[in-house]
Amino acid sequence: MSARTTDDGRPLARTRSFTRRGARMKDRHQAAYDRLAPALVIDVPRPAAALTTVDPGFTLDPAAAFGRTAPLVVEVGSGSGDALLHAAAARPDWDFLAVEVWRPGIGQCLARMGERPLPNVRFVEADAAQALPTLLPAAAAREVWTFFPDPWPKTRHRKRRLVGPAFARTVHRLLQPAGTWRLATDWDDYAEHARAVLDEASGFTLASTERAPLRPVTRFEAKGVAAGRRITDLAYRRV
Repeated sequence: MSARTTDDGRPLARTRSFTRRGARMKDRHQAAYDRLAPALVIDVPRPAAALTTVDPGFTLDPAAAFGRTAPLVVEVGSGSGDALLHAAAARPDWDFLAVEVWRPGIGQCLARMGERPLPNVRFVEADAAQALPTLLPAAAAREVWTFFPDPWPKTRHRKRRLVGPAFARTVHRLLQPAGTWRLATDWDDYAEHARAVLDEASGFTLASTERAPLRPVTRFEAKGVAAGRRITDLAYRRV
């Protein structure tokens, strides 16, 4: 399929599901990034001058990236790593790939590892909606996590929400048979939206509305609770 273009031939800007924040890091986060990124941040090929996209012709080999074959969890938007670091420490027998568009978040996460980086964690700096349709082989992941995505609460912005039919197809492709997509949000409207999308999506069935077993109380969750919002967890199984 050819890329969509404007009338004068320029490529159309893609609809982003994230708010692009500043790229400046605190000094200690930058120092951690400089020290650990060569080993833990996967250097992916990108289209010319693109910061958050991945060349669609590239496919990542998880076994080569982690140096072993193990159950793989893909976290979409790891932020500063609250869930990622907790889960990777709790399950050293699993591998965790964080697809995070915000480099300062990766830097903060690396700084929080301290002097003993977790060997079962890797990062790809990318827009997950663009990268994941082609980044990994089909059926590569045991679980996909989408915890507290940007809610885009205004009606005119809802087209930007990550969870939609196209991304559901992407996750279905990524998951192994009986694999699980885990979601969490502190916006009731987003929870209803996600359920509507996934109940309609082919190849998923609702497995649980209980808290994800490896999900700690994250900063996003704490902020939502402090603001009086209810936390919703959803787990959909690939069928």
